[in-house]
Amino acid sequence: MADSVSIKFSLEDAIKGLDNLAEGMKDEVRPAAQAGAQVLYDEVLRRVPVSKKPRKRKGRIIQPGALRSSIYQVFSQDNSDEKRSTYHVSWNRRKAPHGHLVEFGTARSAATPFLRPAFDAKRDAALEAARKRFVEGGRKVIAGVKK
Repeated sequence: MADSVSIKFSLEDAIKGLDNLAEGMKDEVRPAAQAGAQVLYDEVLRRVPVSKKPRKRKGRIIQPGALRSSIYQVFSQDNSDEKRSTYHVSWNRRKAPHGHLVEFGTARSAATPFLRPAFDAKRDAALEAARKRFVEGGRKVIAGVKK
């Protein structure tokens, strides 16, 4: 009597599994985007100049570190959907209205760019951090789909 092996494959189950995987991966998009934004945010904070003394601008005194403390990262609801997550890293123009003068300079003072060089320096690292976080999330989703 010969031994036999029987294999049954259900295309329907495979499609359902792929649908579950795709659905689960939607939840991993935003954390991955935030991981990349965090790399850029940290670099901007490292590069933003801090003056040694208070400065006066249009009758207002700007304390040292005002620009640095106005740096933020925020999730952009308007520019995101279930397949794409966008984060903004910039400075708060209300807290530091002089930020553009520092970044781009004026006719009387040279620019001390910090935002653009931070992006140029860490763009690849930010993409790698986002990719790594997405892959980690994907592994968790796959482990959940297998159950």
